[in-house]
Amino acid sequence: MNVHEFAELSAGHAVAALSPEDEQAYQDALAAHPEWRGIVEADAETAAALAEGTAPVSPPLGARSALLRAIAVEPAGVAPGVEPLGAVDATSRQPADAEATVAMDAVASVPAEVSEVDEPGEDAEAAEPAGPAEPAPRTEPVSPPTEVVQAVQRRNWSRGVFALVASIALLVGIGWGTGAIADLWRTPTAVTALKQIEAAPDAAAAQTDFGGGTATVHWSPSVGKVVLVAEGLPTLPSDRTFELWYVRGDAPISAGTFAADGTAATAELAGTMEPGDTIAVTVEPAGGAPGGVPTTDPLFAIPTA
Repeated sequence: MNVHEFAELSAGHAVAALSPEDEQAYQDALAAHPEWRGIVEADAETAAALAEGTAPVSPPLGARSALLRAIAVEPAGVAPGVEPLGAVDATSRQPADAEATVAMDAVASVPAEVSEVDEPGEDAEAAEPAGPAEPAPRTEPVSPPTEVVQAVQRRNWSRGVFALVASIALLVGIGWGTGAIADLWRTPTAVTALKQIEAAPDAAAAQTDFGGGTATVHWSPSVGKVVLVAEGLPTLPSDRTFELWYVRGDAPISAGTFAADGTAATAELAGTMEPGDTIAVTVEPAGGAPGGVPTTDPLFAIPTA
């Protein structure tokens, strides 16, 4: 497991989102690489800071009262002796007359417009049933209190926040730091990859000079990325582009194209570098070499072994 894969597990661990298998893999990797504990601490601090800033969310006023009124109404027009939909089985059913009495009492005790939330007052007093007390209706399951409803809503809402926490914790865990997160949308991916490589314990580099310029290849097996930094590149017409290559033995393998900013460029190579590869750059038609084969001699080639 490399440090990038561990950082993903660490972010999930910080928000308790790992499966049992991933949790075991996380614990094993941490035991084997105690130098990665800084990633774990950064993820935990980030998750705690964002979780503490989560404000409680309450349901709209009167929503619970309206819901309780709606579910208290029995179906209208049920003929005596006919079991309403959803009724209990025959072994626990009360006599038909008692059922009709209970249903009528329930309807009489609920205002006609159940979608409105009435304020306490004279109308509420008028809605109280009059007359002699009737037998108590069957006991139905009690609806959860408002506090429970609010807690469930906060929990569901927080899951989305924790997903954001996991993403931010991952960015911190792979070597960005909280200050760099603010520059996320405007930092080129190649620059970000270069910073990750330079921060890795197995970072390596190789350099060469070419026609008035200098090119350096940076890589890290644990990060799994390769970045080229070049200065003094020639200016190309709009129908031409630079193309990167892994030269593996005698076989060139395309690693993507890039454009220069003036005469300088920082470009991340696509694909995976293998030990002993040589990194080369050629000038090709816009869009890359047709057929995946270089059409010009390399501007430079940098051995990595």
